[in-house]
Amino acid sequence: MSASHAVWALRLHIVFVTKYRRKTLTPEILDALQEAFAEILADWRCTLVECGGEADHVHRLIGIHPALNIAPVINHLKSARSRRMRNRFADP
Repeated sequence: MSASHAVWALRLHIVFVTKYRRKTLTPEILDALQEAFAEILADWRCTLVECGGEADHVHRLIGIHPALNIAPVINHLKSARSRRMRNRFADP
């Protein structure tokens, strides 16, 4: 990314782990998480560079704008992501 007199490439490697490392993440949930992260990050002027995961954790490589504070972005990712996943995959 660049501005008039600056060039930057800030990357964050974030790992979210399930509670008690329970193996609850299915391939369907991992795909839904990828979509949710991409949408949420776009609202914050960030990009989802790479993603991956297993049954008990997910890895995300995020390109972040330098004007943003990291903590609010992470907090928003955690809350919005879990809310979306509960709404989509909750037991009836």
